[in-house]
Amino acid sequence: MKSSQEKNVDRIKKRMADLGPYIPGSLSQQWNICGNPDCRCKDPINPKKHGPYNQLSFSIKGKSSSFFIKDRDFLEVKRRIKNYKEFKKLCIELTSAYVDLARADGFKELES
Repeated sequence: MKSSQEKNVDRIKKRMADLGPYIPGSLSQQWNICGNPDCRCKDPINPKKHGPYNQLSFSIKGKSSSFFIKDRDFLEVKRRIKNYKEFKKLCIELTSAYVDLARADGFKELES
């Protein structure tokens, strides 16, 4: 029979497995000026920048990166960012649960 600590580990692992796809980062909107000297974005009186463009910015292994997100993908990217935040929270919970388990049961082999 599983201890309450083992059940807690299983519960957190199940929540992690059920998250679905995730991605780190944050979304922002960018407006750009192009290189065409006759474009509306360079109008001296009433310039109109191009955009907005949705941009995802993130860091992995200390390396920052970003790329543009199509409007049709915006809500899905927001969902995946939310999933990533939940994943990070669950990683901390799982680590804490493993510490609680070790305190209660020692370091015996766990059932898969």
